[in-house]
Amino acid sequence: MNQLVVIVATLFVPTTYGAAGGLWCYHDPSCDDTTWSTIASEHCNGSRQSPINIVSASAVGDETLTAFTFTKYGDNYTMKNIKNTGKTVKVELTSGVQVTGGALSEAYDSLQFHLHWGNGTSVPGSEHTVDGTRYPMELHIVNAKSSHNGNTTTAVADSTGLAALGFFIEAMPGNVTGSPAAWNTLTSYLANITLKDDIVNITHAISLDELLEGVDRTKYYRYNGSLTTPNCNEAVVWTVFKDPIKVSQDLIDLFSTTLHIDHNSTSALMTNVFRSIQPFNDWVVTTQGRPASGASTMCSSLGLMALAWMLLRV
Repeated sequence: MNQLVVIVATLFVPTTYGAAGGLWCYHDPSCDDTTWSTIASEHCNGSRQSPINIVSASAVGDETLTAFTFTKYGDNYTMKNIKNTGKTVKVELTSGVQVTGGALSEAYDSLQFHLHWGNGTSVPGSEHTVDGTRYPMELHIVNAKSSHNGNTTTAVADSTGLAALGFFIEAMPGNVTGSPAAWNTLTSYLANITLKDDIVNITHAISLDELLEGVDRTKYYRYNGSLTTPNCNEAVVWTVFKDPIKVSQDLIDLFSTTLHIDHNSTSALMTNVFRSIQPFNDWVVTTQGRPASGASTMCSSLGLMALAWMLLRV
């Protein structure tokens, strides 16, 4: 089975400090995600934390989960810059990029995207899992309610202030390299941001649609959760798309072999930058389709019983 990378949308570049002022990290037991509930206790030990394991068979049908409308996702120059934050790679987007529909309450502005990964092919590093499967990477595109006018403080205080769109990426089979072209272009910038806080402008023509090529964006899972980094605000409408993007393995491996977590090349490589699965707490995950109806099922069963009785009397 081919390994997959997940790309998912969230709002913020992970910050260095939690609500309590403590340093948080992925790589050190003194500040990794096992400590976040103490470092950022206001939210990180909440009841609707992300990421979660999505059980596909338990997803409830919801007819309101319609198609999205993506504004400026096809434009070639919406990506402003790419940055090594010391925790992830973040790409900032220009204004005017939006997503609507998909049962979202209003238009959401797409602000940026970033990624989470493990360690190449040896350690998968997606944050969400599907039916217990963890994939090599996960990318988060960040969206905030347009009514907040870019004010992230009010957005994270709103239980649906943020929207995260998630996309799986599957490693291409065989010996294909440098593919697809948009991903080859995007990852070519990694050599220029090897150290923490390195940032460069994106000058090549790349669109979000090109990065999401091959994904049927009408098929997805939906649940309400949180940011996956401190302060872990429970303010995110999560959308995890079902179809994978196919990316060659060599490009996937670049993330864990090129980037460092600090300002010097002797610092550790940026690997295993993902949060562990959080308790599900009986939340409802929905997906496209009709909701199960006990009444209609009962009526159907009674109808079949009546038909059988009539046939026996003939």
